[in-house]
Amino acid sequence: MSQAPQPFEPTPRSTVRRIPDRGVYDRSVIHAVLDEGLVCHVGFVDDGQPLVIPMLHVRVDDRLYIHGSNASRAFKVLSEGVPACVTVTLLDGLVLARSAFHHSLNYRSVVVLAKGEPVRNRDEKNRMLTHLVERVVPGRWYDSRQPTEKELNATAMVGFPLDESSAKIRSGPPKDEAEDYSLPYWAGLLPLALTAGQPHPDPKLPPHIPVPEYLRDYDRSQMFK
Repeated sequence: MSQAPQPFEPTPRSTVRRIPDRGVYDRSVIHAVLDEGLVCHVGFVDDGQPLVIPMLHVRVDDRLYIHGSNASRAFKVLSEGVPACVTVTLLDGLVLARSAFHHSLNYRSVVVLAKGEPVRNRDEKNRMLTHLVERVVPGRWYDSRQPTEKELNATAMVGFPLDESSAKIRSGPPKDEAEDYSLPYWAGLLPLALTAGQPHPDPKLPPHIPVPEYLRDYDRSQMFK
């Protein structure tokens, strides 16, 4: 019988301090949020200037990988191992309370504090790119042309260990003051979800090429359950 994965050990930096009961260090929960999210935000400081850049990411085991151009300032800096903060947020709904003060959001978020480590091995880089494309659209990597050596050489990839990571989650109904529950204002939840529309073929696509099944059935809400 396989054992449940051990939680990440919170550090002074990764411990959730604001509403600590929403903090989660369970490895499987952190993995799940990172896997479901399409975009991460990577924060770092370059020459005294704080920067936060949105990027695609992929988690493989206990590491988070991002990719971009070798000519990118961000990847030049991150490859040097500067301290970084990577965040992923999933928005699940609007929380509408009776009082304006107690309006909120239901969300799942992860914060990763780490120094980036560049992926220089060609085969490892290609493997991580495969994981990234397959995480976004399962089946797509094998239904597209593979990268050339020139393209791989132009691609930078940086990995971040998840050792210092934590999740923060809010769920459930509004939490109003006791005296406000009798007020005549509607209160409750408005669920939100990311949904896919109909695929639009490239105008230059030959008409005999059909929409792939993995796009016709694309439903991100079910992909990571």
